[in-house]
Amino acid sequence: MAGPPTFEELVAEGAAAPVVGWDFSWLDGRATEERPPWGYSRMLADRMARAAAALDIQTGGGEVLAQIPRPPPVLAATESWPPNLEVARRNLAPLGASVAEVDDAADLPFAAASFDLVVSRHPTVTLWPEIARVLRPAGTYLSQQVGAGSNRELTEFMLGPQPACPARITRQAAAEAAGLVVVDLRERSLRVVFYDIAAVVYFLRKVIWTVPGFTVEAYRDQLARLHDRIASRGPFVAHAQRVLIEARKPR
Repeated sequence: MAGPPTFEELVAEGAAAPVVGWDFSWLDGRATEERPPWGYSRMLADRMARAAAALDIQTGGGEVLAQIPRPPPVLAATESWPPNLEVARRNLAPLGASVAEVDDAADLPFAAASFDLVVSRHPTVTLWPEIARVLRPAGTYLSQQVGAGSNRELTEFMLGPQPACPARITRQAAAEAAGLVVVDLRERSLRVVFYDIAAVVYFLRKVIWTVPGFTVEAYRDQLARLHDRIASRGPFVAHAQRVLIEARKPR
């Protein structure tokens, strides 16, 4: 009777899994992440059903946006990573959405006051002046974002102790500086559980800011120690930080 998978087998499995798009279903049975209580997908569907023209910034593979039941008459999305572009275009074609290749730090290629709704789930950067520019008067920006120190336990296991996150201008202050009014702002710390080292390898390959420059070869020793820890002490637990922000442009 075969025994449990070895460290090398698990690492190879996590390293071979495709990471294109923003679908985490490969982790089913290997890792879990607590969901925020506000229900971003439900909020997104509600706002989209009432919009005339909407934009999804940094859509990934379009997986979240593709789930809305009632798209607005005009729907656009942006994405920076070339492998995701074709995935997003395929996923969003049934909604009639256009998908533009736009660097995360670049200005948006849309005219001023083009959209009454702008959304973004887990953006790497939020360009508040650009969001304010493309929003119509009374338009809304809705975003679920990754908070500072997300999955810090995993980062520090791989890299060692990290300095405290530097003080930065708050989301509310940045939104208000761009001329927007924040109407909702919530934060939650959410439990993330990794049940095997394959899940860790896959996660670090996909969520690249957790351990910048991660490769299996460069971090094999840390992975082996984490594998032994999971085998002897049970699943590895980290905590994701999530922020919901909704802001409106004055009339």
